[in-house]
Amino acid sequence: MSDSTTSERSRDGVGRWVIVLAASVALVVVAVVAFAIGRLSTLGDPTPANASAEAGFARDMQVHHQQGVELAMIVRDLTDDEATRLLAYDIATAQAQQSGQMYGWLAEWGLPQAGPEPSMTWMTRPADDGASHDDHGDGEGGTHEPGEPMPGLATSEQIAELRSLEGVEAEREFLELMIEHHRGAVEMAEAVLARSSYPVVVSLADAIVRSQESEIRLMQDMLAARS
Repeated sequence: MSDSTTSERSRDGVGRWVIVLAASVALVVVAVVAFAIGRLSTLGDPTPANASAEAGFARDMQVHHQQGVELAMIVRDLTDDEATRLLAYDIATAQAQQSGQMYGWLAEWGLPQAGPEPSMTWMTRPADDGASHDDHGDGEGGTHEPGEPMPGLATSEQIAELRSLEGVEAEREFLELMIEHHRGAVEMAEAVLARSSYPVVVSLADAIVRSQESEIRLMQDMLAARS
């Protein structure tokens, strides 16, 4: 390997950790801001219970987003394609920020970060007729079993496969995994919209649906260009 290639790899490694550090700082900052804003905007609303859809969504979507950040950071080290690296940066920063918001909700509500039930239990319960129903799907979520993998999560084998690739092959694998990952996040967001009218939860879930549906279309176009 030439000195220039080694230098480029070194700069990429430094850049990767700069992004990770920035994302970590964002988690802390957004958690504090979310605490303040959420407190002001929900003073008249009852605090969500420990086994509520709001708490379950906050916990499960944090886990889901953390894998999204992981996949994005992996592909940034495997390709020099600027479009893919920019998309990965956008995904990593946005999902780290949103994770910070949800961490802040649970802290504000006085609830533990770990739930009392298996993951996705909240998604198996009936929709709430008084909830803020979305316009993107039925949000029923009834096909899931508590404790099973969340929709769209990549398996450890798929992540290992992504790590083994580089260049265009890595880009294709990343795009395929992230399209499914985004679809799973949309499904989870639609499920909480069918079960909650809590303002900050509704606002973030709606933002997730709209932004990730847009990114799905973008990634489908990017994937088609690499087929």
